[in-house]
Amino acid sequence: MKTEYEKCLAGEPFIGGNDPKIVNMILHTRRLLAQFNTTDYADIKRKQALLHEMFGSIGKNVHVDIDFHCEHGKHIFIGDNVIINMNCTFIDNNRIDIGNNVLIAPNVQIYTATHSTKFNERMVQNTSEGQEICLTYALPVKIEDGVWIGGGTIILPGATIGKNSVIGAGSVVTRSIPANCIAVGNPCRVIKHIDNDD
Repeated sequence: MKTEYEKCLAGEPFIGGNDPKIVNMILHTRRLLAQFNTTDYADIKRKQALLHEMFGSIGKNVHVDIDFHCEHGKHIFIGDNVIINMNCTFIDNNRIDIGNNVLIAPNVQIYTATHSTKFNERMVQNTSEGQEICLTYALPVKIEDGVWIGGGTIILPGATIGKNSVIGAGSVVTRSIPANCIAVGNPCRVIKHIDNDD
């Protein structure tokens, strides 16, 4: 029988509060985030050490601004030459893979977690005080090399942003976006293809 954590990574409904591994991972990450977001802005060495402890992996020349927030931390994998600007939130119940040469503007939200639209599949029945009240499932998000994500964008579970694409500010990405294009809006849609062979 799968643990709740194994269900989480498999994209199956899970109850996070019922799995000590999930609870401990979130607690550890919250403590690291508290330190990261209050560390002196000029103390680059300390900030990088905290990010290396928090994330699944982090490449070279990566800048993560404050206030940054995430859920598990260890499910975030970042390549080289990446900027994650201020006030970003990554709900990483499943994997978030960010490639090389990626720009993520302020207030971007990436969600891997979601819930069923059916009430009986969303809410846990007959819960006791202090127990988890909902079922969650999580799907991975991938941001490929060379992507620029505009400010205030929301990326929903299961989406992939293709190589070199640009997502316009304020977009809501409900499905995958192909490579080499500009996509905007709610829901986010392709409005132009980019010739990146020049």
